[in-house]
Amino acid sequence: MYLKQYMSVFSPKNFPKLKNDTFLRAARGEETEHVPVWCMRQAGRYLPEFRESRAGKDFFDTCRSPEACCELTLQPLRRFPFDAAIIFSDILVVPQALGMDVQMVAGKGPTFPDPLKEPEDLQRLCPKVDVEKELGYVFKAITLTRHKIEGKVPLIGFTGAPWTLMSYMIEGGGSNTHSKAKRWLYRHPEASHIMLTDVIVEYLLGQVAAGAQALQVFESHAGILGPVQFKDFSLPYLRDIAKRVKEKLKETGQDVPMIVFAKDAHYGLEDLSQSHYEVVGLDWTIDPRSARERTGGKVSLQGNMDPCALYAPKDRISETVQNMLEGFGTRGYIANLGHGLYPDMDPENVGAFVEAVHQHSKRMIKQI
Repeated sequence: MYLKQYMSVFSPKNFPKLKNDTFLRAARGEETEHVPVWCMRQAGRYLPEFRESRAGKDFFDTCRSPEACCELTLQPLRRFPFDAAIIFSDILVVPQALGMDVQMVAGKGPTFPDPLKEPEDLQRLCPKVDVEKELGYVFKAITLTRHKIEGKVPLIGFTGAPWTLMSYMIEGGGSNTHSKAKRWLYRHPEASHIMLTDVIVEYLLGQVAAGAQALQVFESHAGILGPVQFKDFSLPYLRDIAKRVKEKLKETGQDVPMIVFAKDAHYGLEDLSQSHYEVVGLDWTIDPRSARERTGGKVSLQGNMDPCALYAPKDRISETVQNMLEGFGTRGYIANLGHGLYPDMDPENVGAFVEAVHQHSKRMIKQI
């Protein structure tokens, strides 16, 4: 009996009915009763229960535990009335699947002990990844979470984009300048089109098959590129990923909204709005009204409050949210931060942010 129950929670079938589809409707540009809101890194170290759950445990061991990922994903939903959840995982599980060693070092962050230094090092990457075998733990986490979330809100799956993953794989970790990765682009342009797209497409399709109801592609290092390099080494792959995922899902009659978040790529807004994604995520350096004008109503927008605004008093957070909502409008809009939550943020202020989005947007929609 126990085995049967255990297997059922890892079976991507008979999921509980979705009770709150506000996020999905907003992603598609449909009318909503309020503006939906979620936060990047909403399952994170700012929550004491997250820190307690993670204490003394290796980061990637946690990522490989479906039960742990499920629990961490659900924690913020117990505190805040978010309109979506995002599965707890990390973009760097993809380089691991390609055969690279990635470690999370305390006080330093993600570290590649043996990064890519020359084009010959590309031979070390697995040419054909068995996505189910290498990343099946993510799929199990998604399926388990879809069952445990009980239809409360939609579940978002995600991946890193090729350039962002490539920059990590060459830099060997985080960097302020990304000079090693950019040197590679300038010295070896022909070897800079690393074929990461195939594994990313399979990975995203696997997440949908496991139960993900929306997908976000993180091009976190887009801002390191200028407009020319962005069009050469990022944009074509972002478009190819969305197009291929959409085409494959269409074969089975599935319609899953996709979000692209290219941080600091303000120069690429027009291109991103014509890249097969329903939603374009924005960082806090972009004016909401300008973003609306430049994207021409082709996509929904997501973002973009400066995360540091959450250090302000609650009344000022409310005022900042109101200004943001007035800039974006309430249709085709998902409220979020312009980047992820920081570890030292007060959970009460996160709650004030969510409450302000709901309260102000309900009032604004009633007045339309």
